[in-house]
Amino acid sequence: MSATAAIPTLLAVNGIEVIYNHVILVLKSVSLTVREGGIVALLGANGAGKTTTLRAVSNLLKGERGDVTKGYIEYLGKRIDGLTPAELVKRGVVQVMEGRRCFAHLTVEDNLLTGAYTRSRAETSAGLERVYEYFPRLKQRRASLSGYTSGGEQQMTAIGRALMSRPKMILLDEPSMGLAPQLVEEIFEIVQNLNQKEKVSFLLAEQNTNVALKYAGYGYILENGRVVMDGEGRSLAENEDVKEFYLGFSSGGRRSFRDVKSYRRRKRWLS
Repeated sequence: MSATAAIPTLLAVNGIEVIYNHVILVLKSVSLTVREGGIVALLGANGAGKTTTLRAVSNLLKGERGDVTKGYIEYLGKRIDGLTPAELVKRGVVQVMEGRRCFAHLTVEDNLLTGAYTRSRAETSAGLERVYEYFPRLKQRRASLSGYTSGGEQQMTAIGRALMSRPKMILLDEPSMGLAPQLVEEIFEIVQNLNQKEKVSFLLAEQNTNVALKYAGYGYILENGRVVMDGEGRSLAENEDVKEFYLGFSSGGRRSFRDVKSYRRRKRWLS
């Protein structure tokens, strides 16, 4: 038995199918595993099914008339696909939505406090100090209205708000969206610190394949609602197909994504 196989499974998505409006098939038999203490990346182009997968796990599909029609989802060995989002938060599963979704009219600190509704007053106070330890910039901006903070600060606020509930797992949707490269690295380094020091596991959806595979221990590539490839982060980053189609590299050097459109996926991607 490998060392990885010996690590307990935290989340298991088993062959789920998701349909919107009772008609549109978006996910087609998607399966994935997140082990305790892991960082797992969901990769793929816009529309591949990454966000839908996260929302299936957090049970946020109903608001968009989506349903899991086949398969099931387990967390710590128990079915969770019938639980409400609030019940999932109490069990330790929190989603950070794409686009941050901070309350613009509230201060940074008030935004953080909204994430602590399941905690006691003492736990909330300790939680704030823990968040400010990881995000010192938020402590400086604690009294500022969130709508007047930068995109990077809003992303930090959104992650900090999730951390206030003391999660075991954070579902992180497109954390690099709209951020400068330096801020993207800063956000991912914080994710890595939370993973190592707080033992928070992450399932993150990301189009920035290069940075995601730098920090993720394992990755799944989605295309058209299917998992077409998976493997350890380092292995995927070195895979020639991934380099060419997702990173813009080929054996002849860097190529533009316009050129990559002509790329024909290997037969194993279609099997």
